[in-house]
Amino acid sequence: SSSSGSSASPMTSDPYCEMKQCSSLLLQTNQCSVIACGLGDCPLICCSHALPCLMLCPLPLSAQPFPTMSQLSAALGGIGGVSELEVEGLRPVNLLQERNILPPGPVPPPEPNLSTDLRKVNCSSDTFRCTLTNIPQTQALLNKAKLPLGLLLHPFRDLTVTTFPVAQLPVITSNTIVRCRTCRTYINPFVSFLDQKRWKCNLCYRVNDVPDEFMYNPVTRSYGEPHKRPEVQNSTVEFIASSDYMLRPPQPAVYLFVLDVSHNAVETGYLNIFCQSLLENLDKLPGDTRTRVGFVTFDSTIHFYNLQDGLSQPQMLVVSDIDDVFIPTPDSLMVNLKESKELVKDLLNTLPAMFTHTRETHSALGPALQAAYKLMSPTGGRVSVFQTQLPTLGAGLLQSREDPNQRSSTKHLGPATDFYKKLALDCSGQQIAVDLFLLSSQYSDLASLACMSKYSAGSIYYYPAFHRIHNLPLLGKFQKDLQRYLTRKIGFEAVMRIRCTKGLSIHTFHGNFFVRSTDLLSLANVNPDSGFAVQMSIDESLADTSLACFQAALLYTSSKGKRRIRVHTLCLPVVSQLSDVFAGADIQAITCLLANMAIDRAISSSLSDARDALVNAVVDSLTAYRNGVSGLQPAGLTAPAALRLFPLYVLALLKQKALRTGTSTRLDDRVFAMCEFKSQPLRHIMRMVHPDLFRVDNFSEQGALHLNNCVVPQPQLLQLTAEKLTREGAFLMDCGSVLYLWVGKSCSELFIRDVLGCPNHTSIPQNMTQIPDLDNPYSERMRTFLNWLQESRPFWPVLYVVKDDASAKISFFQHLVEDRTESAFSYYEFLLHIQQQMSK
Repeated sequence: SSSSGSSASPMTSDPYCEMKQCSSLLLQTNQCSVIACGLGDCPLICCSHALPCLMLCPLPLSAQPFPTMSQLSAALGGIGGVSELEVEGLRPVNLLQERNILPPGPVPPPEPNLSTDLRKVNCSSDTFRCTLTNIPQTQALLNKAKLPLGLLLHPFRDLTVTTFPVAQLPVITSNTIVRCRTCRTYINPFVSFLDQKRWKCNLCYRVNDVPDEFMYNPVTRSYGEPHKRPEVQNSTVEFIASSDYMLRPPQPAVYLFVLDVSHNAVETGYLNIFCQSLLENLDKLPGDTRTRVGFVTFDSTIHFYNLQDGLSQPQMLVVSDIDDVFIPTPDSLMVNLKESKELVKDLLNTLPAMFTHTRETHSALGPALQAAYKLMSPTGGRVSVFQTQLPTLGAGLLQSREDPNQRSSTKHLGPATDFYKKLALDCSGQQIAVDLFLLSSQYSDLASLACMSKYSAGSIYYYPAFHRIHNLPLLGKFQKDLQRYLTRKIGFEAVMRIRCTKGLSIHTFHGNFFVRSTDLLSLANVNPDSGFAVQMSIDESLADTSLACFQAALLYTSSKGKRRIRVHTLCLPVVSQLSDVFAGADIQAITCLLANMAIDRAISSSLSDARDALVNAVVDSLTAYRNGVSGLQPAGLTAPAALRLFPLYVLALLKQKALRTGTSTRLDDRVFAMCEFKSQPLRHIMRMVHPDLFRVDNFSEQGALHLNNCVVPQPQLLQLTAEKLTREGAFLMDCGSVLYLWVGKSCSELFIRDVLGCPNHTSIPQNMTQIPDLDNPYSERMRTFLNWLQESRPFWPVLYVVKDDASAKISFFQHLVEDRTESAFSYYEFLLHIQQQMSK
């Protein structure tokens, strides 16, 4: 088995099999011969501007009105006891007429239709989301809806007071961890107590005994109320594990840094930044008195550093035989940080100067990784690799596969060699994760190099055209990212298992890991910034249950050497009506899962196949909705309100670096965008797909957040089209890892002076990348808003101030996904294309 879309069984060896079901286009027996474009008599016209008459239909529109909510409810089989939210999710929206479909603020996840008590204890949507918040009773019903079923997880996210509804994560120390004796599910808020002595598992329905110890509630210090224990009151808990959960004593925190010191690397200046950052954060590395560190540098040879306590200075040991790498002094290269701290500091202070005049242009990355594997195998831990070019010597050497004249080509998205994947799998077996920092100015074959992180549960950071003098925005980003990376929480030697209600099964995983068995992921390291996705199917009817549950259990060793189990449980209703499936669709989760599936398809088949499958997913689901609730739609292109953003999000995906065609895209840039989709949490992916656009020169107090004595403005979200920009305004676009501040030519001089510190528009520098700290209310409000945006993500975004005549505006305008480009539809044209496909 392997990572990144790994199938759990040979039956589903094609990771895109769900997508194939979605793209059968069910249109052969379509009764509809004409679909009108929806510009006529419908009472729900709410266009903000006249639509371009690109393709007016030849026939007059029928004057069929939209149904009322009660008519809709009755026509859909009288969904009894359904929340208003659910009925709202079904409201037909004519996409060709309702142009303002973006909500004014962030798109909220659908609220599951559960009782108030269950809703109160359900898992946070920031941790666990399902593409369908109403689970179909059968696979046949799921197939009919033409929507993918899957989960998106962010299992190790930072649980701070602001993001978690209670003050902290409930940590449970108990001699007995109560689990189902059949399926090993951890007791959770959704089990049922038959009496004080017995509880029924909510996944396999076995009746289990309540252990005597569980009768005592440590929180209330009372006896005889097992249903009030913290495990049964919270859907996210952490257990301190006993020795039963250990194959060996918990490992210490071990960190090895593998650094490229070739001429190319020295030129970029990254080594100074790295050494300075590590010096500043040495005492903040997660760990305890057992923490160990080591350093390896490489060019055409491998250099080790003896940092044994007692030496007067670090000793450099050079191994020039890269075809058979050996470890010169195995016991003195990975040292106790506390004992050898002064030697480590000495090394970090001298390292940048040691290679200043190097003429070595070669890079023996593969042999350096082999050395790292040998060094780390006895303990496991984290290897951080810093690389600036294509590896040119020894095992794993690579040739350039990019043709600069074929930048819109989609070849070479997969690895050129299996060396890095094999090494990563060996690393995973020894509990070693490899994180890659690629700081390159030329093609470095990230498609091959990324395998070392993908299959060892590592992270990938990419800084194209990095230079400490010539690229200051990236320099700032690298510094901030490093600080977060070195100090964030980490879990070692982890495994994650996902269990679900009997009748449901998992068949494909997406993310950075190794699949050890059908439902067990091996994660040599786990970090708070990684997300995962899984695809699911319904093997047996769920007709006998009204609720479906999913449980993710993450067993890991903390940096302090404690074995812990973090458990998340999600509960969702089961439904038998097609209308309910549509009403509960979570469009952001669907988009993220489809993006993962499309990337697998692009690598295993072709980019054009992946793009077609995404379009077909929209066509099929909207056709299923039209046919399933037939007789209700007026003419036009109709979607249920729950799916109204589906065409927009898919169009945005098709214009994203990972999947776009017809636009010059560097191969490494494309591959990195694919890696991000496969390993980031949902919130970050959605910012990449559909950035947030705000007007920021006219902040008001309306709807502002009041946090820590600060007022954080909450401007309205704008559609991603140039129509929303005005020369009199200033607009901020948040793309996740990049922020653009676009300042119109006629923007008020008051804003330009008080926020940017410039007298007028002309004097704004071309390469401005920071907002100055000025003492006035406008500046303070802008900086508060920017800080609030930046703090809500793991990666530090780069800020570019864009004048409407600057070259940087090309990147800015590429993100206006609703507008037409030379090679891609506008949003309106895309809707017409979808309508045309549906009428075939």
